[in-house]
Amino acid sequence: MRAFARYDGFRLFLLWLLSFILYVAGFKTPVLGTLAMILALMTPFRSLRKLRYYRDEVVGGVISFRRAWAYVVFQFFYASLLFAFAQFIYFVAFDHGFFLEQIGKMFSDPATVQAMQQMGVGQTLTQAVAELNTMRPIDLVLNIMTSNLLIGLLIGLPIAFIAQRRLKVEG
Repeated sequence: MRAFARYDGFRLFLLWLLSFILYVAGFKTPVLGTLAMILALMTPFRSLRKLRYYRDEVVGGVISFRRAWAYVVFQFFYASLLFAFAQFIYFVAFDHGFFLEQIGKMFSDPATVQAMQQMGVGQTLTQAVAELNTMRPIDLVLNIMTSNLLIGLLIGLPIAFIAQRRLKVEG
């Protein structure tokens, strides 16, 4: 199972990497940012498709909920490790503060600040942006990796529920 999850995790990493590259490029060309979001939103559908392939072609059409969930979690684990490594290289070698500067600009926009104040999170947003600017690349990457792993744990539940199959379907 882990070998297949590792391979599918690598392919998920490639999807995330392309999405990240387009997201960063989207700061200058907004249509690329939109494309990046679409690619990121493809993650659960892609994971479900790969899990169904694993279920039907590798383990004979039957997979328990727990095993299906573990498969998705392993996919996310391997993808998160590779993605963290790639992001670390980007932030250390190429970024030079551009990413965090753009995030800061986005959240300091008057319209964004006003909207956040209306939602009651204006002060929290200001503190979060200030804290982001003090983060080292490794801190930022570890935060993103932790978020990716948590998302994998949570999104794996409905994916595993959908893909589980206790009885082999003939035909």
